[in-house]
Amino acid sequence: MTPMTPETPETPMTADTPLRIAYSPCPNDTFVFEALAHGRLPGAPAVDVTFADIDLTNGMAERGELDVLKVSYAVLPYVLDEYALLPCGGALGRGCGPLVLTREAGVDLRGKTVAVPSERSTAYLLFRLWAADTVPGGVGEIVVMPFHEIMPAVRDGKVDAGLVIHEARFTYQNYGLHKLADMGEHWEATTGLPIPLGAIIAKRSLGAGTLTGLADAVRASVRAAWDDPEVSRPYVMEHAQEMDPAVADQHIGLYVNEFTADLGEDGYAAVRGLLTRAAAEGLLPPLGPGALEFP
Repeated sequence: MTPMTPETPETPMTADTPLRIAYSPCPNDTFVFEALAHGRLPGAPAVDVTFADIDLTNGMAERGELDVLKVSYAVLPYVLDEYALLPCGGALGRGCGPLVLTREAGVDLRGKTVAVPSERSTAYLLFRLWAADTVPGGVGEIVVMPFHEIMPAVRDGKVDAGLVIHEARFTYQNYGLHKLADMGEHWEATTGLPIPLGAIIAKRSLGAGTLTGLADAVRASVRAAWDDPEVSRPYVMEHAQEMDPAVADQHIGLYVNEFTADLGEDGYAAVRGLLTRAAAEGLLPPLGPGALEFP
């Protein structure tokens, strides 16, 4: 497997060339892709895995690097000319939204400095939509930093608030922090839809047959992980960045769900709803007709 890197050079594709795929080392991604990554699915394409956090994979997608990527839904309008959205493998659900954390309870964010993991992330997009509805006059400076640095920065007073994702939902109290708002609760309350977070995309140039086979393989990998979770555990914990196993299990339980196996009608409605509303607010360019169709 390829080590984490922000850039992998282009290589010509042949029938025997593994698909170059990048996803995060987070437990939900390693759980979902373990069987595919280790060649345990008969007939599935071989893959060459690069581990990279979402801010890096978003950039890879915008530069057209790699064949398959886990990206933020917020980046889709910039990449769907070259990539197709797979109907499976991503992170979308209920009760799993990003949180805004502060050192003191009840902070007024008007004019305040907020740390975010990426300005091209779905988390940031949900935050912008929430702030537009709930913070008159708007927040102040936005500071981008790696997500694992955000909670210490809030705790130490380097920023006034932090937008957190992933397992921070389960660990922020260990830093003495307070939940100011849940972006997912706001999204669900205002739309009734599940929360779109991370998407799996693949290059359209692979062809319809390869894309369909890849989607089938991803679904099979999800089912294999559900059927025997213990098989994936060593892979999950190897890349979980010293995470407590119980937290890793909570992470998987929250982010791997029926929408991971198939977006379905509600999933696609959530994606269209997020991107359409963001475009109406001037936060993203509008989607082209048929942009979400697969393959």
